[in-house]
Amino acid sequence: MAYHHLAFATRDMKATDHFYREVMGFDLKKVEIGPTPNGGWAKHFFYEIEPDRFIAFWELHGEAFEKPFETGLSRAAGLPDWVNHVSFYSPTVEHLNEKRAMWLRAGNDVMEVDHNWCRSIYTNDPNGTLVEYCVTTGAFTPADRERALTAVTSDDLEHSAPPASFMVHKASEFNQAAE
Repeated sequence: MAYHHLAFATRDMKATDHFYREVMGFDLKKVEIGPTPNGGWAKHFFYEIEPDRFIAFWELHGEAFEKPFETGLSRAAGLPDWVNHVSFYSPTVEHLNEKRAMWLRAGNDVMEVDHNWCRSIYTNDPNGTLVEYCVTTGAFTPADRERALTAVTSDDLEHSAPPASFMVHKASEFNQAAE
């Protein structure tokens, strides 16, 4: 079953809107504005990723928080950025390459990893959450499934093969080359 939307907090809605609407190309479809349970109010913005599938952001107002809240998924949990992230579907390697160029043109550095069964590109959104585009490049086998099932209850398995490639594309270098 597919999800309807994923929702995250933001402290900079203008930067979030720029990234998700102008850079990512998602369509801002709806905002809900209203009271929150503890006496504040909020705006809840919905960006359509594909028909009837959304990523949403909360802009919170008027509630007292013990400290300024962290909006990056992993940072809020005290983890490195790569742990909790949002991965968007890329249907082809060509599409993945287009998305890499899109992020670089927008000034975002991009990490690219060939995981041996999928290729991924990563950058951080304005909230500090790692976002990814991923294309599946391999096929799953019954042995892959059995290994995964075994790993649920066992730590006694060999490590997977390291990534076939890993590189970081710098936006500054990409944009200088384009000039």
